[in-house]
Amino acid sequence: MNSFLNEYLSELRLERNLSSNTINSYKNDLNSFLVYLETKKIPDPSDINPNHINSFFKTLADIGLSTTSAARYHSSLKGFFKFLFLNEYIRSNPMEKVLPPKRAKNLPAVLSFEEIEKILDMPKTDNKLGLRDKAILEILYACGLRVSELIVLHVSDLYFSEEIVRVFGKGSKERFVPIGRSAIKWIDKYLKNSRPLLMKSTKSENILFLNLRGTKLSRMGIWKIVQRYTEEAGIKKEIHPHTFRHSFATHLLEGGADLRAVQEMLGHVDISTTQIYTHIDREYIKQVHKEFHPRG
Repeated sequence: MNSFLNEYLSELRLERNLSSNTINSYKNDLNSFLVYLETKKIPDPSDINPNHINSFFKTLADIGLSTTSAARYHSSLKGFFKFLFLNEYIRSNPMEKVLPPKRAKNLPAVLSFEEIEKILDMPKTDNKLGLRDKAILEILYACGLRVSELIVLHVSDLYFSEEIVRVFGKGSKERFVPIGRSAIKWIDKYLKNSRPLLMKSTKSENILFLNLRGTKLSRMGIWKIVQRYTEEAGIKKEIHPHTFRHSFATHLLEGGADLRAVQEMLGHVDISTTQIYTHIDREYIKQVHKEFHPRG
């Protein structure tokens, strides 16, 4: 499959005279699709049918890729399959039966990196709650955590020397997620300067993020933190904690990260496809995070 992709990219470069940025965008999109085909064990383009392509788009939607980005993927695949068909590498074009993704109004917004930066800059870190909130926002974006995963994090789940965090997801399934240096720095400051002031020895146990009562924060508590700093940043989009998770995935994928690595970080592989996706080496996932996450 890679030989077909390389031939297609050469055609874009030589015959259509597209810019390097445009060609790289096509390459990233199509590489993600080829990786997906590998997991399905489909080496021959003539074996690809519309169901495979629709399944790929469902995977992108499950991860949280925005409809705008999904539309770009559709355009990339449409061009590639047209090339395969015109050059008689395939007998029929499966993309002719794949509808472009609709822009759904009820999908949560995805923040741009600039908007993320604005929100992360809002907390006043010279007081214990501002420093805690800064650490919370940093790890939400750095690791793409669900709120349910964030609020049960323990101090013992942090492996900063290895730059990873242990997370317990749905069904108490354990995974290890890379964490960038910015988040490590602010969580470390929180642990030294804020958490000791919030901690109540009989209540706090080993919970990482504490409220004023010294116990774990609630889902609503996290929601209020996100709402407050989003408003202070002047961002008018409808934002909630899960938006950070969607933005985390979108920014990684749009940067060219491996689809399987992003799924592994999110812990978001459907049960029906669990066996399709091979286990990915932890060091490789850390490298993907470091290379493609804006704050890696």
